[in-house]
Amino acid sequence: MGLHAQVTLISHDEYLEGELRSEVKHEYVAGHVYAMAGTSRIHNRIALNCSYLLQTGLNNTPCDVYVSDVKVRVAAADAFYYPDVVVGCESKDNNQYYLTQPKIIIEVLSPSTERVDKTEKLLSYKSIDSLQEYMIVAQDKCEIMLYQRVNNWDLSIFGKNDKFVLESVDLEIVVNDIYARTEL
Repeated sequence: MGLHAQVTLISHDEYLEGELRSEVKHEYVAGHVYAMAGTSRIHNRIALNCSYLLQTGLNNTPCDVYVSDVKVRVAAADAFYYPDVVVGCESKDNNQYYLTQPKIIIEVLSPSTERVDKTEKLLSYKSIDSLQEYMIVAQDKCEIMLYQRVNNWDLSIFGKNDKFVLESVDLEIVVNDIYARTEL
């Protein structure tokens, strides 16, 4: 007689309560919980550079910039993700631990997250009505992949020495500034 593995799904409340006590961050997708690995120094530097550029550019706006520890709730995917950088501009989005109405989400690619960031998260994030831009940042080369709602979610790719505009907040970004102090 064979043994059958039984999967126990947890509720949103159980997940959120567990995250408050856990020393390790977890993402939640449809009742399943996935532990997150730590990041490299270059990954962290790129995320900090992105957050610095956004925070500086959005300083006198109603928008807030969060780095890596604030979750995004994606209702359509029944998921909670921890993006590397997220921008929220809605005053009604007032949960202390997660956003439901982000305007911009940035993920820095890692070998272990690249497939999920480019597929599952891309599809999930695009389902958020408030989201205007999803930026995927490579950490092994100077390459920015930018999806913008205003362009029907078409992909634009930018490399070293390029500039682009985050249309939703009218902010010009120089690719080289994202990679400052990374030797790329």
